[in-house]
Amino acid sequence: MIRFMKERRGAAKDIPSMVMAAASADDVYVIVAHSAVLGVYIGNSGSLIAQIASVPLSLVFGVALGLVVGVCLYKLFDRFNPRATKRVLIVIAVSIMLVRLQHVLSGLLPFAGLVAAMAIGFIILEKREQMAHELSAKLAKAWVFAEIILFSMVGAQVNVGVAWKAGAAGAAVIGLGLLARAGGVGLCLAGSRLNVKERLFVAVAFSPKATVQAAIGSAPLLAMRAAGMDTAPGDLILAVAVLSIVLTAPAGAWAISALGSRVLEIAPENEHEAYDAAVESEAGNQD
Repeated sequence: MIRFMKERRGAAKDIPSMVMAAASADDVYVIVAHSAVLGVYIGNSGSLIAQIASVPLSLVFGVALGLVVGVCLYKLFDRFNPRATKRVLIVIAVSIMLVRLQHVLSGLLPFAGLVAAMAIGFIILEKREQMAHELSAKLAKAWVFAEIILFSMVGAQVNVGVAWKAGAAGAAVIGLGLLARAGGVGLCLAGSRLNVKERLFVAVAFSPKATVQAAIGSAPLLAMRAAGMDTAPGDLILAVAVLSIVLTAPAGAWAISALGSRVLEIAPENEHEAYDAAVESEAGNQD
């Protein structure tokens, strides 16, 4: 998506930006919901209904605090103008503290630390776009190393025997999930200004699974092991998570690149403004 944004593919309708924003919000919501349900399963939280109700509240509180912290960091950076590396270290440190705050407030106040960290990035991008791009470039370099550690740790936890037994059934679950997600994407885009091919591209763009599955796939296994519970369900969850990565990440990445290069049109620099003006004019004529 970043490459498409640099090439201005789909820029007239902001398709790459829309996909990245929606995917980020979706990932955070999944992580918050996953933590809530896991807490109920291992007996560390209240009822499932209360946990589900706490999910939207945690998102609201996370966004609110993240916006406040983001404004403070923006003003701090704007006044003292530290180097990009120092800015990255400050943002990482503050984000870690926000995630830690989520654990401290657990049971007292629903709060999503990851959402707060995202909100910081939104504020910096809105206020100082160049500064945001510098931070993104630095974090992208750090992510190369962090990604290796993440997937290596996940691979070390996988029970190969369980993964092999879950093969056909796990693949069926993954396939049904992808079909349901594609249907959801279609419903979300109903009435939008995207044509059929562009909507198909967005549905395909949501098919690859990797980072989130690697990040939370082993969490049930570790939680069950720490609680002294039977770890067989945790082994199965982790196996299916890894299977989803193997089946969807390479194929999905190829499909996004191939379909995007054919479907998304390259927009000139001023095409975005021209398109918006045309849409507003058409809406005015209909009124």
